[in-house]
Parts: sequence; structure tokens; C-alpha cells
Amino acid sequence: MIGYLTRRLATMLALLFGVSVLVFWLFALMPGDHFSGNRSLTPQRVAELRALYGLDQPVVVRYGIWLRNLFRGDLGYSLEYNRPVAEVLAPLLWNSFLVAFAAFVLTWLIALVTGVLAATRQYSWFDRLVTVALFASLSVPSFFLGLMMIKILAIDLQLFPAGGMLDTGSLTSGPARVVEIVHHLALPVAILTFLGAGSLTRYFRSGMLEVLRADFIRTARAKGLGERAVVFSHALRNALLPAITLLAFELPALFSGAIITEQIFNWPGVGRLQIESVQTRDYDVLMTLTMLLALLTVVGSFLADVLYAVADPRIRLVAKVRHG
Repeated sequence: MIGYLTRRLATMLALLFGVSVLVFWLFALMPGDHFSGNRSLTPQRVAELRALYGLDQPVVVRYGIWLRNLFRGDLGYSLEYNRPVAEVLAPLLWNSFLVAFAAFVLTWLIALVTGVLAATRQYSWFDRLVTVALFASLSVPSFFLGLMMIKILAIDLQLFPAGGMLDTGSLTSGPARVVEIVHHLALPVAILTFLGAGSLTRYFRSGMLEVLRADFIRTARAKGLGERAVVFSHALRNALLPAITLLAFELPALFSGAIITEQIFNWPGVGRLQIESVQTRDYDVLMTLTMLLALLTVVGSFLADVLYAVADPRIRLVAKVRHG
């Protein structure tokens, strides 16, 4: 087991290194930089600033400097905000994590429950309702759904705030502040959950339908096992395997999908920062955010492998045979 984890860690580091080389090279190919796009600067001043921040160096040299600083914990310097990237990202990253984590938990919980119930009640009214909701979540754009929720729930019914993380001029603290943040968090999380649960429910439902038709399920029922034991102890564990594959893409997908949602609801997260960094060509911020998404993908893939072994004991047996 230790040898397997060591090899996986080495593979993860190699993948991240390859991604960093590719991403840095692609950003270097983009025309212009933060200073050349500023019309208020003279060409001489642009040349001075590019030399000051090392932007006139060859790509290989710049990448080496960036990688060395990264190992030291230095994520770079934001030319737009005139602050280290870590200071710019720290509060916004936490805000985006709140949205992504809440949506992630609700998405998997809702998809698991609805997928299992729809599969065990195939062609029932519940199954048909889930199918309609599934196609709706896959076809409705997030910006349209967000605007409709603001119009109906925030403006007409005034059940939720239209945007932001806190009320205007809010001075709350302690539990009252937590309640206020959760109140503002409801609509962004609801959109991400609705959009994400649709595709995941489809995987759970199709996986359960396939497993419920398997021979070992018929054998379990023939032995007199209750339907609850058959569904949750035998069928669900095997049906989880295809859905676990999606875990590697869920976290980065939620952070990426939150970009539009954060813009709609004026949520102070990394989504808006990412768009502003593209517009201002703040490449250090973009590099950090891109590497963060790559890290989440690699870590998600690793967690998926671990969950595979938890859900299917045969995978643990094969690993022991291969690695002694």
C-alpha cells in the first residue's frame, strides 16, 4: 500500500509539473502583457516596467524563476492589485470554497437519493419527474436560471437577497453573521446544485438499473434477502463505481462553473477575479488559479481511486496481488 501511494504521489507531481510547463508556455504566447495594454503609459515607461518585473526575459528563464518562487511558497505578484497573489486570493478563495463545497455536498446527496429511488421505481411518476428535471438541468443556461431566480425569489417574493455576501452596511458578527452569509449563499448554491445534480443523477440511475438486472441481484433476491438489503448492500455499492469516476472532475467543475454564478449574484469569489485577470492580463493570478484547478483535478482523481477500493473489495485484492 505504501509503495502504491508513493507511486501515485510521484505521478501526481509529474502531472502537475507537465501542466505548469504547458500553462506557462501558453500564457507566454498570448500577445501583450499587463503594461503593454495600458494606453496611459509611454513606450519607454512600458519597457522600464517590463524590465523591472522581468517580463523581458526569455520564457525559460521566467518559468524557472516562477517555479523556484512557487517552491518557496511565493505565488507571484499581482500587477493589477499591487499585492502578492496569496493576499489577493486568500479571502476570495475561501468565499468560493463555501459555494463550491456546499454545492458539492448537496449535489452528491440529492443525486444519490433521487438516482436510487428513480431506478428502483422505474417508469413511475417519480421516475418521470426526475427525468424531466434531469433534462431541464442539462438544457437551461446558468445565467438564465440565475436571473429568473433573482426576479422571482429576490425581487418579487423577497425571500432571498439579490446578491452579495452580506447586507449593505452589515455590522453583524458571530452566529448572526453566519446566518446572514447562509441566507446570501442560498441562491448561488441552489443553481450550482440544480445544474450539477442532473448529470450525476443520470449516472446513478443508469448504474443502478444496470446492476439491478445483474445475475447476483436475482440470486440475492432468490435467497430471501429483503429489498432494502438488496438495494443498499449489494446494488448500490456496485452502482457507485461509474459515478466515482466523476469525482475527479466535480471539484474543478464547481469552481469553474461558479465563475458565471458569482458574476450573476455579485458573490466576492475567485470567479470574478479570474475574469478581471483575463481582462487586465494579470498572468500571475491566472497561473495560480489555473494550477489550483489542475491540483483539484489531480487530487480528485486520487480520491476517486481510494473510493474505488472502498466501494469494491475486488480492487483491493487486485492491488495486493500486483504489488505483493
